[in-house]
Amino acid sequence: MHVVIAIDSFKGSLTSLQAGSAIKDAALKVDANSDVTIIPLADGGEGTVDALSCCLSGEIIETDVKGPLGEPVKAKYYLLDDKTAIIEMAEASGITLVPEEKRNPLHTTTYGGGELIKDAIDRGSRNFIVGIGGSATNDGGTGMLNALGFEFTDKDGQNISFGAVGLSELFKISVNNVIPELKNCKFRIACDVINPLCGENGCSKIFGPQKSGTPEMIENMDLWLKNYSELCKTVSQNVQPDFPGSGAAGGLGFAFLTFTDSVLESGFKIVSDITKLEEHIKNADIVVTGEGRLDKQTAMGKAPIGVAELAKKHNKKVIAFSGVVSHDAEICNKHGIDAYFPILREITTVEKAMETNYAYKNLSDTAYQVFRLLEQE
Repeated sequence: MHVVIAIDSFKGSLTSLQAGSAIKDAALKVDANSDVTIIPLADGGEGTVDALSCCLSGEIIETDVKGPLGEPVKAKYYLLDDKTAIIEMAEASGITLVPEEKRNPLHTTTYGGGELIKDAIDRGSRNFIVGIGGSATNDGGTGMLNALGFEFTDKDGQNISFGAVGLSELFKISVNNVIPELKNCKFRIACDVINPLCGENGCSKIFGPQKSGTPEMIENMDLWLKNYSELCKTVSQNVQPDFPGSGAAGGLGFAFLTFTDSVLESGFKIVSDITKLEEHIKNADIVVTGEGRLDKQTAMGKAPIGVAELAKKHNKKVIAFSGVVSHDAEICNKHGIDAYFPILREITTVEKAMETNYAYKNLSDTAYQVFRLLEQE
């Protein structure tokens, strides 16, 4: 049996490669002669650097930057031999870096992501692949831009605060001290959402609750982002708050589009093209995918559905594994996943379920039972 495994990370629990290894163990336990290929998967969020560094020649760069709460954190990115930098904004601004009790989009910043970009520029990078998923932020990308020399000030000429609350203070934007190398940089932005910056489908109202935004915060942030986008017109001719994806990562997509030479692309497409996923799928007997939570949002362009769509082009059977399966996940069956399986095997706490060793064993044990059944077909 030739098995191709392309499974996304179980965020905060298993990386894409760890999840793939757990499933591979199960497949080989059933049939030691199985041909099992793991293709690391990501869609622009957590795991993008790991997924692409497996396939491309370069080095991991680790540096100290400001985390989402402004505290120092160590963050890494991948610098290819040709000086292309692959950066995950979640490394510096990710929601998993913020304890649940401290999550508050009014105060989380993208500044550290800008520091990663600047570090890569200082090392000679002019071409970037940037994954912007998994953020804890809603600051319109002002933190990132500030790290690159953009100045955001209030009526008294003082720098605005970090986080979305800074947008409420914003009076003037200056581009006079932007690092000069930025104008020569090109960015491919890996983005898996199509939300605009503001409005009912904007980043504040759709993703704000996931970042612990209260209804009052969300209304305020939406208004502040609208005012911010209007002010951007004083220094940029490329202001498109309604462009699909401009609302990604709390407006980070908008910041890239407005102030850099950027294109927003499907994160899954960037990763799958580089890893040559479809070529591997063509020769598979069965394709395995999944992610930490399967629900109706999975069917809205997330990586497992991208895998399933490629597999169905070649009439391959697709199964998926997930830590949590919601009641509305059945829509995934209509998008190419033939069957899906939650991996929890006993009643436990969320904290226990997400322990790496525990999740690895649950995933491998569940996959083992599924592969036993498939072996009998």
